[in-house]
Amino acid sequence: MSTETAPAIDPTSTTPPDAVTVTDLQVHFPLRTGVLRRVTGSARAVDGVSFTVPARSIVTIVGESGSGKTTTGRALVGLSPVVAGEILIEGRPLAGLRADRSLPRVAQIVHQDPYASLNPRMTIGAMIREVVQVHRTVPREQAGERAAQLLAQVGLAPELADRHPHELSGGQRQRAAIARALAVEPRFIVCDEIVSALDVSVQGQIVNLLKDLRRDSEVSFLFISHDMSVVRHISDRVVVMYGGRIMESGPCAEVFASPRHPYTHSLLAAVPVPDPRAPLPGAGTRSRAEPPDPADPPPGCRFQRACPFATELCRTEPPPTTQVAGPGTRTDRSGPPDHPDHPAHTIACHHHDEPAVRAALSTERTAHP
Repeated sequence: MSTETAPAIDPTSTTPPDAVTVTDLQVHFPLRTGVLRRVTGSARAVDGVSFTVPARSIVTIVGESGSGKTTTGRALVGLSPVVAGEILIEGRPLAGLRADRSLPRVAQIVHQDPYASLNPRMTIGAMIREVVQVHRTVPREQAGERAAQLLAQVGLAPELADRHPHELSGGQRQRAAIARALAVEPRFIVCDEIVSALDVSVQGQIVNLLKDLRRDSEVSFLFISHDMSVVRHISDRVVVMYGGRIMESGPCAEVFASPRHPYTHSLLAAVPVPDPRAPLPGAGTRSRAEPPDPADPPPGCRFQRACPFATELCRTEPPPTTQVAGPGTRTDRSGPPDHPDHPAHTIACHHHDEPAVRAALSTERTAHP
């Protein structure tokens, strides 16, 4: 990964720097076989991903299991082996942040299972106080007061500070994990499927909490999910991944209103319909194949085996990433700073602009808006 010094940020600019910039990110895992466990290949979990997390925004990576979304998130906080590409956090290379040991103060991650990430032998308050003391965000004698403030910030009652993780509900544990991540006052947080195991009502509470934190604490989030209904309510921008590559990305409202990639249609078709009499939407774009093997990905488009519109071109040539215009596309970045708007709506598909493909996808969306 590149460690070149990033360009200096213009201090006179009124536009805040992007929280994270990812360029051609590649994460490969070695495959070992035989008694001697020799490396015989590699699994391309993430294979050439580029996207941006604007300042004070919530960007969501969405995709089914095996798409590479969790691996991407872990790479942004130094937990996955990056073999190529560049990651900049507020203009600083990730490698430089790791070298001077300042990465934990800049970027944090909240894991899917809070019970597995919290120390079962420590109380919630003690865990947060320990983080505050180790990173010295406040004077040592104020650590207890700071822990109480963080618990209140995430909506936990003061008496819960003396409880252990097993004494809390799933939603309370997840709030405690978020409070611990906030204890170092990071600028960027990765949230890895943090609502997938929670009840619907609790999911809504956590979603609202993250939106409040984005507004009040100036923290940027990378939210990882497979649930399009949750994505729709939390995201400023959406990145759709499949087989380790990005299929489509753009402003959330535009991607939901006018999705252009067959895989995005497939994900939207999987959202439950609240009317049992309604016909199942998206029959023509539902995935009909397993995700590609990361150890032996097919040439061309990664979605070719599941796409109803695939041609020989899709099977031989990787589709270029092109910018498309949609009904909600803006041509400027004049939005308020707490709702940044990067206008680009991009898609990786050879046939996205062909009349027959657009007509087929538009018909299905009209049948189920």
